[in-house]
Parts: sequence; structure tokens; C-alpha cells
Amino acid sequence: MTAIFNFESLLLVILLVICTCTYARATAPGLVDRNREGFLGVFFKCARIGERLSPYVALACIIMGFRILLA
Repeated sequence: MTAIFNFESLLLVILLVICTCTYARATAPGLVDRNREGFLGVFFKCARIGERLSPYVALACIIMGFRILLA
């Protein structure tokens, strides 16, 4: 089943995209910052979400990790 049809997998993919974009922006800010608009602007917005809501994103990653380990 693809991640589109399984809600838990969709949440996992969204969390991974947010964490990856935040890490990429911390490592190479020019890579993410130059694409603020258009289709690639989604990655800039995910990086901003990861920066501003980092405690909640971290908590969601921990919960999802335990959920995967216990399932």
C-alpha cells in the first residue's frame, strides 16, 4: 500500500520531509532559501515548520518511532 492511502505512513512521510528540510537548511541554507516560491517552496515551508515547531516535531518523531517499534 502506498503512503497516500495509509494515514500512518502519510504522517511518517510528512515528518521525514520536515526533518530532512530542516536539516538541509541548517547545513546548507542557500539550497533551501533560494526556492521560497513555486513548487519547491514547499520544502522551504517544511524547513520553517521544523525550525519554529521543533519541540512538537521532535515529540511527534519520538511517538512515531515508538509506534513503529511496538507495531
